Amino acid sequence: MNDEQKQLLQAAEKAADLAYAPYSKFHVGAAVLSAGGIFIGANIETASTNLGTCAERVALAQALMNGQNEIIGIAVHCVDTPQKDTGSSSEHDCMPCGACRQWIAELAPDAWLITNSSKSIYYLDNLLPNAFQLQKKDG
Repeated sequence: MNDEQKQLLQAAEKAADLAYAPYSKFHVGAAVLSAGGIFIGANIETASTNLGTCAERVALAQALMNGQNEIIGIAVHCVDTPQKDTGSSSEHDCMPCGACRQWIAELAPDAWLITNSSKSIYYLDNLLPNAFQLQKKDG
């Protein structure tokens, strides 16, 4: 992981402090890197669980709402991942959900992704091979 990626992961960790997760107790922060800067997001839950939203989507929406259409990287930090005896967590515990992967496919298809539970750097082909895409119509 390079310095830029480490900085983005630190921003995601700080964003996780802003999560509203009274039901799952699973606090997640995300940070999106664009040419225009870093944009953060945290998961927000409601009592109607399907109405909550994920940190990755909040951060992507923040970037897009600020005119940033070219996303360079995404970092995800999960505060409450279960720890193994070795003190590490499973890389699967911090990966984006299916809905977030679809958002990444459409809004940040060339971005890399890192998490606090993996030393790997992921790309869309790793996350969502053969992603669903509509063909844009002219006009």
